[in-house]
Amino acid sequence: MTITNFQYFILFVSSYVLVGILTPIMRKVALRKGILDQPDSSHKTHVSPTPYLGGIAIIIGVVFVTYMSLLLSNFTLNNFFLASSLILPALALGLIGLWDDIKKLSPFPRFIGQSIAALVVSLLLIAGNNLGNPTGSTVLDIIITIFWIVGICNSINFFDNLDGGAAGTTAISAIALTYLAINNGQTSIAALSLVLSGATLGFLIWNKPPARIYMGDAGALFLGVLLATLSIRLNPSTNSQIASFATPILILAVPILDTTVAVVSRLRRRISPFQGGRDHLSHRLIRAGVSRKLTVIILWSLSIIFSLFAIWVSSFDSRYELLWILIASLFWVALFIRFITTSDE
Repeated sequence: MTITNFQYFILFVSSYVLVGILTPIMRKVALRKGILDQPDSSHKTHVSPTPYLGGIAIIIGVVFVTYMSLLLSNFTLNNFFLASSLILPALALGLIGLWDDIKKLSPFPRFIGQSIAALVVSLLLIAGNNLGNPTGSTVLDIIITIFWIVGICNSINFFDNLDGGAAGTTAISAIALTYLAINNGQTSIAALSLVLSGATLGFLIWNKPPARIYMGDAGALFLGVLLATLSIRLNPSTNSQIASFATPILILAVPILDTTVAVVSRLRRRISPFQGGRDHLSHRLIRAGVSRKLTVIILWSLSIIFSLFAIWVSSFDSRYELLWILIASLFWVALFIRFITTSDE
């Protein structure tokens, strides 16, 4: 399937405008229905109730633009199946997240839902021979895919703890995926990644500091599944399997860093990793005296840096790809040490 630059542009603008229009509408619905994030626990930093349901605007925008583009372009059952294998599991997790936003689920049902969705996605990808970098072992591919999808789902959900943080970082990661997918001729991945970046940037209009609406678990889980699935379907033009595996990890290195710091911090204090707390990267920066706006800019900047590392690994002379991975890994470890040695609460 061939997609022109103009068609890519239309996909981006359509999702950006649609979500930008839908988000304030969902804000009004959330206010009318009382679906609000209350500042009623110690780990929450906002001072007044803030509407949820921003994630519903993102979901509607991504789903509508994706399927309309399929219908209006060269529609084939194969393209419909490929899109649905990504969209439907993400949509299922988004609905579980919506239920959590409204009813407040315990972590266990969410984990079960994530695991089932990850299993379904892994079986569909492997059955359709659509994994970007298979290991050669079906069992190992399934295990890696499930672990990756569940891990990234929780990373994006955990990372959604600062106005604009998760939305901006998702947009940056999706743009990096778009660039790499176009370079490698994977037009379907490029198109959906571009729709995803447009949708999150459209939402960011209303979610940037000070946020007027949150995406909630509905948006975070939906975005997590899509990012994880798109990144594992990507087949970067690398010289080694190590570099191929490293590329999606680098693209999502900042949410992974945030989750790692929070989980290690909680295990060290002998509390549940699923318990909320002010031990994320954003909380640590704010406690160090950084303003909320500068904090989100720092996190976006780190996401850009690691996305550039991913692009350099895949785009430059293959002789240097392991060197770029080493530099990026040392930078990640240095950040981890810097953050984990600051005050946990």
